[in-house]
Amino acid sequence: MSIEPAGFMPFAFVMLFFFGAVFGVAAFAFWLWMLIDCLKYESSEGNDKVIWVLVIIFVNWIGALVYFFVRRQPRNAANRAA
Repeated sequence: MSIEPAGFMPFAFVMLFFFGAVFGVAAFAFWLWMLIDCLKYESSEGNDKVIWVLVIIFVNWIGALVYFFVRRQPRNAANRAA
């Protein structure tokens, strides 16, 4: 015997789908932003740019997040100080 109302489960699935879709779109937009940022602004000394592009592509949004905190923020702070 079910204790929950009959209309709650479809609503929960719709909300789960909605929040999953919003997170997915936001993660893709962030990934694309970091990939473009890396291609445009990362220095071409050695293989840094190639390695970061490969990390962002193959590790997806986690790689983009790592790039954001490890490379982009220090680079922006150095540009503001100069």
